[in-house]
Amino acid sequence: MYIILVYDIGEKRVGKMLKLCRQYLNWIQNSVFEGEITEVKLKELISRARKFMKEEDDSLIIFKSREQKWLEKEIIGQDKNDLDTFI
Repeated sequence: MYIILVYDIGEKRVGKMLKLCRQYLNWIQNSVFEGEITEVKLKELISRARKFMKEEDDSLIIFKSREQKWLEKEIIGQDKNDLDTFI
């Protein structure tokens, strides 16, 4: 599945969330990530995030799509993270 993940995490925990998300997804900008992920890996990411999140203050928003081609993305201005792959 293809997801876009957005988080809003307290300042003291934001570094942990950034490191965690980079292990699973591609960084887009600030607290936004996207990429292909299996259901099992997504559950693992969420489980690990919950260990340091304060759910009464923090949020993790996940937009799911079966395939990237069903998601239209338009960037206006500077693309913060070019996903070109070098071989």
